[in-house]
Amino acid sequence: MPLTLRTVAHSEIGLVRKNNQDSGYASPTMVVVADGMGGAAAGDLASTVAIIELQKADGLHKGREMLKVLGAALQKANDRIADLVADDPSLEGMGTTVCGALFDGEQLGVAHIGDSRGYLRRDGELTRLTHDHSWVQSLIDEGRITEDESHVHPHRSLLLRVLNGQPISEPDLELVTLKAGDRIMFCSDGLCGLVTDDVIDEALAGDDLDLVLTDLVEAAHTGGGLDNITIIVSDVVEAGAEDAVPPAAATPRGLVLGAAATREIPALRFDVADTEDDPSGAPAHTAGHSAPAAVPALAAASGGSRYEPETGGRRRRLGLWGAIVAVVLVVGIAAYGTYAYAMTQFLVAPTGSQVGIFQGVQGNLLGLSTNRLVENTGIQMSDLPPAYQEKVRAGITIREGGLDAANAAADELRARAQQCVAQRLARAQATQTPTPTATPTPSSVTPSVPSGTTPASASMSAPPSSGTLPVQSPTAVPTPSAPDEC
Repeated sequence: MPLTLRTVAHSEIGLVRKNNQDSGYASPTMVVVADGMGGAAAGDLASTVAIIELQKADGLHKGREMLKVLGAALQKANDRIADLVADDPSLEGMGTTVCGALFDGEQLGVAHIGDSRGYLRRDGELTRLTHDHSWVQSLIDEGRITEDESHVHPHRSLLLRVLNGQPISEPDLELVTLKAGDRIMFCSDGLCGLVTDDVIDEALAGDDLDLVLTDLVEAAHTGGGLDNITIIVSDVVEAGAEDAVPPAAATPRGLVLGAAATREIPALRFDVADTEDDPSGAPAHTAGHSAPAAVPALAAASGGSRYEPETGGRRRRLGLWGAIVAVVLVVGIAAYGTYAYAMTQFLVAPTGSQVGIFQGVQGNLLGLSTNRLVENTGIQMSDLPPAYQEKVRAGITIREGGLDAANAAADELRARAQQCVAQRLARAQATQTPTPTATPTPSSVTPSVPSGTTPASASMSAPPSSGTLPVQSPTAVPTPSAPDEC
């Protein structure tokens, strides 16, 4: 028996925000949430663009085809955001998360970028369908903080991947097989960023779908209601005749939520397709029509026939030059807009052998770098654990919070470097001690100092913030077994 989705959905401003930058869309074959960001820089526009492009892609797609369709729609949305920013620099800084899925009656094709979430509740057990692309999630993954601590972490708004018009960070795409009795939920972080999974699980356990939605909204309010709240909950049930999924060519029956229900996407002011002349050089209003036969005779009678070829040639040349100028203007405006947008972000990346803070993003534009060094943190790359070295080499993009947020990220790295140096020193001293002893905890224990060791090298309470302390040969240092070890 084919399956279908029974869906309820809700989107609101919340208790604090002044406007709703969330958008959502729900149909028998698609459920998706987009959480816009950028404040005055039109986060509501970014989420609207994402939802409209995904709505265009809605329909009956099967299996892995769903993932291809979702990936292509997200790429189109990202390109559209880039065009809008290039056309209007006041939109610099806007972006959106996207979390949702296509449904083919058996499988769910899930697409995810950012920190909105998808959940599956099956047989009384709640599991996440998505993994947050955020700084705090990376700290949770490394065991640095707990889930509860992530809800109050000062840098919980830092996202590592987002749809913002830049060369797209690859979304997570996954197929999930559903069965009758499953319940799925997609939400913005106005819910999951303020409410624990235990509270969400308790609300989703209810029988009545409308009451479940009400309980989830109330839980978000109780958590502070600090952000826009968008929630889509669907029960997976056996389909009846009235639930027949429309054919792929049919227009899906869908509900648009939040900003996308009212926000208009502005037309581009600079568009090569809007130039007046067609490729042949003829003015647009005469393209495709032959000149009346009386025109040459009229020109001859007026004595202007000898100028006619030159006039036509001049028009064609002007049309060609106009098209070239339009293309150059579009490319120039796009390049300026891209560069200006890049300068609103910060990047933590290597500078030589140390860690630096850059203004801008990775890469170059027309052969020119899209970032500049703002500060050398003094943190040695070699002092960091291997996992953190890889992150820095890949570049840690700071899209919100400016230089303060970049410095906060550097402080996190500095703390890890200090702990790493302390661990290496402890292991080096342990290999020099005749009597085997337990490995000390760097933050609370000062190891015994072998004879001949200087006080500076024996200090454990205040390891240096940069520089690499001498260690024994590689054979004397244990091979790290966890990503966080040095």
